[in-house]
Amino acid sequence: MSQTSPAADAQIPVTVLTGYLGAGKTTLLNRILTENHGKRYAVIVNEFGEIGIDNDLIVESDEEIYEMNNGCVCCTVRGDLVRVVEGLTKRPGRFDAIIVETTGLADPVPVAQTFFMDEDVRAKTRLDAVVALVDAKHLPLRLKDSREAEDQIAFADVIVLNKTDLVTPEELAKVEATVRAINPTARIHRTTRAGVDIAQVLDQGAFDLTRVLDNDPDFLDEARHAHDDHVCGPDCDHDHHHDHAHHAHEGHDHSGHDHHDHGHQGHDHHGHGHDHHGHDAASPIHDVTVVSVSLRGGEMDQRRFFPWIQTLTQEQGPKILRLKGIIAFEGDDDRYVVQGVHMIVEGDHQRPWREGEKRESRLVFIGRDLDAAALKAEFEACAAKERQKADA
Repeated sequence: MSQTSPAADAQIPVTVLTGYLGAGKTTLLNRILTENHGKRYAVIVNEFGEIGIDNDLIVESDEEIYEMNNGCVCCTVRGDLVRVVEGLTKRPGRFDAIIVETTGLADPVPVAQTFFMDEDVRAKTRLDAVVALVDAKHLPLRLKDSREAEDQIAFADVIVLNKTDLVTPEELAKVEATVRAINPTARIHRTTRAGVDIAQVLDQGAFDLTRVLDNDPDFLDEARHAHDDHVCGPDCDHDHHHDHAHHAHEGHDHSGHDHHDHGHQGHDHHGHGHDHHGHDAASPIHDVTVVSVSLRGGEMDQRRFFPWIQTLTQEQGPKILRLKGIIAFEGDDDRYVVQGVHMIVEGDHQRPWREGEKRESRLVFIGRDLDAAALKAEFEACAAKERQKADA
């Protein structure tokens, strides 16, 4: 074990892999399980047969865990995900990472929530990124007939836009604009045959919002995402200018975090998780239903803000698919990061405000049927100046 940050080092990074049926998940998982990449991954799938691994590549197996000849293992989930993960963490020898594959129609939110709601699992693992494979050829049809396909894109930190060889450059541009409208900040890789470098998908630190903001302080700004003119060929695997560690820290590695962590406000396993940030792009495909509301203000009054955000998420949790923000509190020298999925909200001090840095608050709501005017008015009512007026 590394001598630096033993607690963090002991946590195994977990990648949640989503994608509609036929998008290319099986191809990517087969590569992870068979290529000589020098890493040891544990791949958890719903049914082993769905991957179609060549039996010659299996070294040995027990009831649920199949060891591959490249040092990786493939595990099946026929019951409880927590039980399988705990079984993996108790096995002799460490894995470099765990990949959890969701079924094609699955909502990734309950899977992701497992890794920040179950205390035992949370102590041993950390959610690293949610990766969505998207079929460039069939995405318009998927969005027309399935809300889950949109949810998978919206909730992702990394998007593998696959099968780009099957569409024209114009079709690809339209599909990518649609993906960007649903999720303006995710890292996008354009691929054929799921040919993305595995190292660009795994161990990205993409779910940790505090780490994201350290690498990109302007992450929540609308302006930075308003112009996405980058064009690359169908096999272009590198990132656009979005190449920075990404998205939502859902409460991992909270050593020393502050008393404002109002914890898990409900266990909503039935809704959809979205991550459409900061910028109200219009999709060229009309079947997109996710909207975002971006709010900006000055310093906030803690005595107003926390009760408001708690009440709001309790009452409108099913509508609020995701929220993220950086809050400047009056009398607090630290930037405060808040984020949530449905009714679960967590907060943490990130770092001190730097000298000359504008102390402003930014909050992004992602969801359906959101009342933007009401959210704006309620957010503004939490401003520190409102308390001063009330006390005057």
